[in-house]
Amino acid sequence: MGEGWELMKIRGIPLRVHPSWFVILLLFTWISQNQVSATAESSLPAWISWGLGLITALLLFLSVLLHELGHSLVALREGVKVRSITLFFLGGVASVERECSTPMASLRVAAAGPLVSLVLAVALLTGGVYAADHVNPLLANLVGQLGGLNLLLALFNLLPGLPLDGGLILKALVWQWTGSQRKGVQVATATGRALSLSAMVLGGWLLFFKGGGIGGLWLLMLGWFGLGASRSQTQLLALQKVLRELNVGLAAGRNFRVLEDDQSLRRLSQLRLSGSEEHSPPAWVLVCRSGRWVGYMTDQPLKELPVQQWDRQCLADHMKPISELPSIGEKAPLWQAVLALEQAEEGRLLVFNVAGLPCGTLDRIDLSEAVLKRLGVRLPAQFLEAARRQNTYPLGMALPKVVESMVSGGLVEQPEASSSTS
Repeated sequence: MGEGWELMKIRGIPLRVHPSWFVILLLFTWISQNQVSATAESSLPAWISWGLGLITALLLFLSVLLHELGHSLVALREGVKVRSITLFFLGGVASVERECSTPMASLRVAAAGPLVSLVLAVALLTGGVYAADHVNPLLANLVGQLGGLNLLLALFNLLPGLPLDGGLILKALVWQWTGSQRKGVQVATATGRALSLSAMVLGGWLLFFKGGGIGGLWLLMLGWFGLGASRSQTQLLALQKVLRELNVGLAAGRNFRVLEDDQSLRRLSQLRLSGSEEHSPPAWVLVCRSGRWVGYMTDQPLKELPVQQWDRQCLADHMKPISELPSIGEKAPLWQAVLALEQAEEGRLLVFNVAGLPCGTLDRIDLSEAVLKRLGVRLPAQFLEAARRQNTYPLGMALPKVVESMVSGGLVEQPEASSSTS
C-alpha cells in the first residue's frame, strides 16, 4: 500500500495519508451531499450541501482515526511500539512493530478500536442528535448520520474474520483456549476467507442484478481486499512452518576452502586469484593441522607484508582462531539461522556438524533458496546471483521480520545466545 504522506505525530505515532484516501474522501463527500440534498429544503444553496457533505466525510475519517488511535494507545500500553497510522481508501490501519506476546493482550488491542467506535455511536445517536436538533435540523442530520456510520464501522469491524478486528479477537480467543497462536490464525483466516467470498458474491449480485452500483462495488472491493489479506496470511503461515521445520544442514552450501597450516602465504594468494568472474573467491579459508581444524585466514597478511616475504611466511603465523567465525549447528532450525545471520557482520555463518566439525556455510541466498524450494517457488538464476552479490534476501523477502513476529508471538523461543564450535 505504501506509507503515504506524514501529516503529524500523535503521542509519537506518525499519522499518514495515502493518496487513495483523497479518492474515497471525494466519494463520501458526494454521497453525503446527496443525502443532505434529499433531506433538506429545495432552496438550500448547493455550496451548503456540498460543504456539509465534505464536513461529514472529514468527520467520518476523524472517527476512523480515533478508532485506530484506540488500537494504538492500547498497544503502547501493552509494550508494543506503533510505527504509524495510515488513512487509505478502505479506512485506516495501524502498523505495529510486533504482535502482542499473550492472547489477552492481543484481544485488548483488537477490541479497543470497535469499542471507541461504539462509544462514539452511542454518544452521537443519543445525546448528540437531541442537542443538535435544538440548534438546526441540518446539524442534527449530520450528527445522526455520523453516529450511524460509527455504529456501522464498529459492527463491520467486529465480523469474525481476518484482517478485521473481529478476526483478531477470534484469533486471540482460539489462542487462549488452545494455547496455540497458529491455530488461532488458521481459524480466523478461514472465517475471513469465507466472509470475503460472501462479500464478493453479494456485491456482484447487487452490482449486476439489482442496480446497487456503489454498494455492490464497495462490497466487491472489500471482499477482494479481504481475500488478498487471507492469502497473505496463509502464505505467512506456510513460511513460518518452513522456517520451523527445515534445519540448517538442508540449506547449507560449502563456500569455503581448506589449507594446511604449514603452507605459505603465496598459496593463499594463489587461492584468492583462482576465483573467476563467474565464481567469487571462497568466503573463508579454513586452516588444518594434521587433520584438525585450527583456524582461518583473512587477506590482511597479504596486504600488510611485501610480496617477497610471502614464500617465507606460513599460514600458522597469521591464522585466527576458528571460534571467532560466526557459526551455527547443522541441526538448528532455519528461523534461528535468520537471527544469527542478522547478527553476523559478513552475513555468513560457518556450519558445524554434530561432531563439532565444519561441514558447510550458510548465507542469506542459501537460506532463501531452501525456503523457496520447499514452498514450490523457483527463482531465475540471475535473481539469485544479484542477491548474492549484494548479500541480501532475494526479492526483498522480509525473513527477519517474519522471525521477529514468530518470537514475539511465542511461536518459537528466542535462543539465549549463539555459540561457536571449534
